[in-house]
Amino acid sequence: MPFPHAPRARTGPRRRSLLAVAPAALFAAGCSAAAEDSGPTAGSRPPAGERARARAARDSRELAERYDAVIAAHAGLAQRLGPLREDAVRHAKAFESFETSAGAASPSPESPAPTGAGPSASSPVPVPVPAKEKDALAGLAAAEREVADRRLEALLDAPAELARLLASVAAAGAAHVFLLTEG
Repeated sequence: MPFPHAPRARTGPRRRSLLAVAPAALFAAGCSAAAEDSGPTAGSRPPAGERARARAARDSRELAERYDAVIAAHAGLAQRLGPLREDAVRHAKAFESFETSAGAASPSPESPAPTGAGPSASSPVPVPVPAKEKDALAGLAAAEREVADRRLEALLDAPAELARLLASVAAAGAAHVFLLTEG
């Protein structure tokens, strides 16, 4: 009797781990309700929530720029990466329009949110893209994973509503990693 073939070695997160991330992130978001920031004082740094919000918006804009660069270098991936890029743009807009305890937030002046489907003309430094599509996808997955991990860490110091948004977007980033590595 012949032995069955060995299962294919899988890389990246499994569905179970993705499903495990969402409840943990939401739990952490709920636990941060008591960590509300007070308003800024004269000459002090912005509150932790405002810094986390600004960092999350900047990270989402940078992810969108990475997607733009990969799509420009590998046009065959445009259909696959387009929806993920649009998610990154929507995430950036959500963080930019989020109101923190300091009041209404405004977009960072150093890098406006990307618009349109083409490469961002506002990118000050071109994003290097590997020549092979597989390597380009791996680079995007690594960037998504890094940003999702950073957002999960930011949950601890974020105000409740921002923590919920960070948790939701971190879970979306984990799903993006799965989609980028399972193709």
